[in-house]
This record gives sequence, C-alpha cells and structure tokens, in this order.
Amino acid sequence: MILKLDDPKLLGDAIDIISNVVVEVRIKLLEDGLSVVAVDPANVALVIFRLPKESFSQYEVGSEVWGVNLGDLKKILKRASGAASVTLEEVEGKLKITVFDKIKRNFSLALIEVSAEDKDIPELNFGARVEMNARDFSQAVEDANVVSDSCAFVLKDDVFAVEGNGTLNSARAEFSGGDLELFGQGRSKYSLEYLMKFVKGMKISGNVVVNFSDDYPLRLDFPGEKMGIGFVLAPRVEND
Repeated sequence: MILKLDDPKLLGDAIDIISNVVVEVRIKLLEDGLSVVAVDPANVALVIFRLPKESFSQYEVGSEVWGVNLGDLKKILKRASGAASVTLEEVEGKLKITVFDKIKRNFSLALIEVSAEDKDIPELNFGARVEMNARDFSQAVEDANVVSDSCAFVLKDDVFAVEGNGTLNSARAEFSGGDLELFGQGRSKYSLEYLMKFVKGMKISGNVVVNFSDDYPLRLDFPGEKMGIGFVLAPRVEND
C-alpha cells in the first residue's frame, strides 16, 4: 500500500482547512480515492473531503483506514516545498511520510485510534441554492463577523444577502446578476465562528455552492479542480 502525490500542496491545503474544525480523523483509503467524513467535537459541524484517485501519481490501497492527528500531519506536509513529491505508506503501525526534494526526508507519524464514530453524509432537501465566487462569499462572511457572532443567509426575489446584526451595529452584502446561479428562496442563521473556518475553502476552489432552507442546516461545497471539500452546519435558531 502506497500513495504518491506530485503536488502535496493539494493535500496540505485541505488538511490545513479541516484541522480548523476537527483535531483527529479517520482517513479512509477507498478504491476511488481518499475520503474524510468527520464531525466536530461540539457535534455542530460536519466536514466532507474527497481526494480522488486521479489526483495521485501512485495509488495502491486495500481497505485501510488511518487514524491521524491533523495538527501533526499538517506540520509534516508543510515541510514539502512546491517542487517536492510525497509518498505515504503504513509501516508497522505508523504512517511513513517521505518527502522527495533536493534532500530525501523521512517522517514517521503515529497512527491513533479515533474514538468518534463513522459519520454518514446526511440527506438534506434544500429550498435555496446559490453558486457564486468563493472570495466574494468569504468577504461577505468576514463583513458580518465584524459586527456579530452569527449571520443570516437570505435568498429572496433573485437576491442573495448575507446579513450580520449585532447589538448596535449591522452589515449586509447583496448579490444578484449574471455572475450568480440562484434557485429558490429561504432564510437561516448560522454561527460565524464556524463560517470563518469554512470560508478558507476558497484556497482550493474559486467557486462555492451554498445550500440552505428556512431554519435548516447549511451545506457549503468548494468544488476544486482536483478535489472537493464541503461542510454541513446546524442552524442557529433564536427567538429574536
């Protein structure tokens, strides 16, 4: 069993994003690629990550599952320069990571038992869908974070709005026109603590797909060219 990446930044960027939400994960090595589905410790957010087989220059697996600490894995992957290639293989209960650059470097990462149960991706039916530029979406979320600890997503009359309302201050960003794909309508509020972590997904994709409904879970997807990362977040329901 061995994996080889000629562009380790692909995996490094994804691990960096995921590690903001969860600390330990089970990495599943499936026939069609590497997969992570993990829930955060507060059981509020779900992370979904796929790195397809085609993204690897070598992908020889059985049915392995690697339990890893993402903070440790992130530090190792950051040691690989843009010109390096990286191999990962399980050796005697540890994950051997070899960086091939001007100097060949070997790292050994302890594989751990992850206590969290395997999670299934929930089947959700959404009333509102927005596909838009990921950076524009990120800026709107960051604007809301200046004035509040939560924000509302609103889709109505072919206008998508991101609203943040604090005790004294507020922010609202509106999007409409040809650069967007809009469907349906809905309004729901979500925690900015989590959204600020999720918008880092723009590192791997220029677009984001936002799915939500009235007071309903959010699904964010960042469909990258060679991989994809998504999040599901519980709504914040308040009696305002």
